[in-house]
Amino acid sequence: MQVFKEAKPNILVVGDLMIDHYLWGSCERISPEAPVQVVDINKETTVLGGAGNVVNNLKALGANVSVSSVMGDDDNGKELVKMLHAIDVNTQNLIIEEKRKTSKKSRVIAVSQQILRYDKESKNNISNESVQKILESLANTIAMYDTVILSDYGKGVLTQELSQGIIALAKKHNVKVLVDPKGKDFSKYRGAYLLTPNKKEAVLATGIDIKDETSLKKALLKLKNECDLDVSLITLSEEGIATYEEEVKIFPTVAKEVFDVTGAGDTVIASIAFALSVGKSLEETAAFANLAAGVVVGKIGSATVTIDEIEDYEASLHKSTSDAHIKSFEEIAKIVQRYKKNGKKIVFTNGCFDILHVGHVKYLQIAKSFGDVLIVGLNSDASVSRLKGPSRPVNPAEDRAYLLAALEAVDFVVPFEADTPYELIKMIEPDVLVKGGDYAGKEVIGTEFAGELRLVDFVDGKSTTKTIEKIQGKTC
Repeated sequence: MQVFKEAKPNILVVGDLMIDHYLWGSCERISPEAPVQVVDINKETTVLGGAGNVVNNLKALGANVSVSSVMGDDDNGKELVKMLHAIDVNTQNLIIEEKRKTSKKSRVIAVSQQILRYDKESKNNISNESVQKILESLANTIAMYDTVILSDYGKGVLTQELSQGIIALAKKHNVKVLVDPKGKDFSKYRGAYLLTPNKKEAVLATGIDIKDETSLKKALLKLKNECDLDVSLITLSEEGIATYEEEVKIFPTVAKEVFDVTGAGDTVIASIAFALSVGKSLEETAAFANLAAGVVVGKIGSATVTIDEIEDYEASLHKSTSDAHIKSFEEIAKIVQRYKKNGKKIVFTNGCFDILHVGHVKYLQIAKSFGDVLIVGLNSDASVSRLKGPSRPVNPAEDRAYLLAALEAVDFVVPFEADTPYELIKMIEPDVLVKGGDYAGKEVIGTEFAGELRLVDFVDGKSTTKTIEKIQGKTC
């Protein structure tokens, strides 16, 4: 994930921008004027909607984002521009069209239930003059972008002429165009790098009932050939992502819990664009997008996801390499802060773990059962030598850390140089501090910084010392 954290790709989003407006209140009576609920509004919120949700997702991932769209010369348009500026989005390619209504969707919500939605918007195609203004503007700037996203919500911005014009401009400068399509006719996206229809959209566009891998391949091939795509892609909800470049590949989803799929499509295309922009392969990109979707569907409402959240989620699935679980003091401080903010219970233990054996594994499994996240402090080689003698450790810290990090029970490993983990415990302030049963009645370093101390008995006859003696032939 380090490559993603350091990346700041330049990505352009073109499409239907809108404001999602929420009126929150309570309902305790029916109107005497008509058989309708009376909602007492106590809060109003607004967020970017439509293509704006793609923008939000890209910003959350860390991209530099520019937008191009057409809006009206109205109060909603002015509000939308302020919202974009508030998150540092480049709006130089926004076009104002007289008499056009900027999209704003207002939802009335009472007792956590949406009871009404009313829209103010124009849905007719933008004018030819607006199309030309956008294309003229992009002709001078498109080369600066790593990727272009066309986010089509069917509100009239992405006309046939504009979509084809942008794709042609992008191809001249070897810039990939990714499209979140709308409707049945995908011909206006012809020549794009890839589209991201879901299964239902792909069925409508191809006329092929996708019910197995054979029909899925037919739909992917039809989309690829008819739309002249570099890569054909269909999102399959809980089944993951299917792609066709030279063969069909299905990348299974990694969602643990699904609370809400609102905006998941925006997260998928944003994460695909981000990964491709930093040079990732199609396989790496699909895996990254699946992780991002797995995070976002575990949230309520239209949501975004950060690289840190994706890294934490991948770690929780144990699909990352051991290296990804080995952290420095600085890194673990930030991770702990995030987990605590999300209400996770932090468990800490430490040791030399010189020759990993079943006693270690059972001890760590029990330690993990005390909370949500297990952090293991690992003595450095010099520290082990001072504690155990000059012949130890048998295995260097790098190897010991890697093996520990590979265990399912262990979330993170943090090497430390001192003889005790005092400073590490002080920094982490774990909810639970775990030590071996031999510490019963003894002073335990760092307990003043922990929520509670738990002692775990060791497995009889299992220790690094006994293992070494057996190897040396001193025991049998």
